[in-house]
Formats: sequence, C-alpha cells, structure tokens
Amino acid sequence: MLDQEKIRKATKLFLEGIGENPDREGLRDTPERVVRMCEELFQGYDQKSDSHLGTQFASRHTGLVMERDIAFYSLCEHHLLPFFGKIHIAYMAQGKVVGLSKLARTVEVFSRRLQIQENLGYDIADALMQTLKPAGVMTVIRATHMCMSMRGVKKESAETVTVATLGCFADDRDLMNACMRELLRV
Repeated sequence: MLDQEKIRKATKLFLEGIGENPDREGLRDTPERVVRMCEELFQGYDQKSDSHLGTQFASRHTGLVMERDIAFYSLCEHHLLPFFGKIHIAYMAQGKVVGLSKLARTVEVFSRRLQIQENLGYDIADALMQTLKPAGVMTVIRATHMCMSMRGVKKESAETVTVATLGCFADDRDLMNACMRELLRV
C-alpha cells in the first residue's frame, strides 16, 4: 500500500528542489496527480501473479504455447524513467494450460513495479514455472528505455532485447533457438 502523504510531500520537495514554486497555479494539484499516477504505475506491488496463473485448465496439449507482442510499460529502478515494449512468452505445456489473458495479466503484475528489464523476464518465467509447472518457459523482451533515449547517451533508436529461459528451454539450445525464431517472427 502506498503512503500517499509521503508521496505528496516528496513531490512538493522535488518541485522546490528543481527551482519550481509548487504553489503556482499549474503545479498546485501536481502532488495529488502524482499520488494517483503512483497508484496506477506501482499497482504490481499489491498483486500476486498466482492470483492470475491459478486459473488453469487440464489439456491434452503437451507442446508449445506462445503469446506474442504483449505490450508493457514499466519504470527503471535506476532512474525512475519509463521503459516499454513487447514481451513474448512461450511455455512447454505438460497437461495444463493457463488462459491466454492470464499471461498478459501476469506481465502487468511484474511490469508495474520498479525494476530492470533483465529481471522482468525472469520474474515472469519463474512465476509460470512455479505455478503452472510446465517443462520450460521462455520470455523475450524488446524494449525502449527512456534513460537511454532522453538522457545520458541519448540514443533514441536503441532497443534492448533480453531472453530468459528456464527448464527445457535452458537445457536444449536447439529448442530455444527454434522458439526464439518463432517468437521474433515478424
């Protein structure tokens, strides 16, 4: 649960720290707007992935399940700037599947927290492994980081790609490469 009063005070101090007048007309309501923004952007701290992944269905399917192009937005824990892009998820089912919307909801749980992209993919993969118990999970994330685009090196066209593999995808490079080609197919 967020401490709304601390967020209001911190916002006012931040505005003063950059030389602004937090009482001027355009900024007067900004602390309250930041509270509402934080409630939305950080709602993942109040959620657990198993609440979504717990809805499973018995299935004869024991093969590959992929969901591509799940859009996400998150905040970098190093600069508090956004990073955003698409997450692709694959898992090797073993008699149980999860509703496809539950994969997108799981992405939301983890992307709505401060973090780094490298951990985001493993958090999602680990949640699937722990809850669904598939033979393996793979996530591929392609993202743009505002800390690279609008500050620092200012490389606006840079894209970061991370791959997380668990289970059979980590053990079998040929399977991982074949799946990666399919996940990244345009």
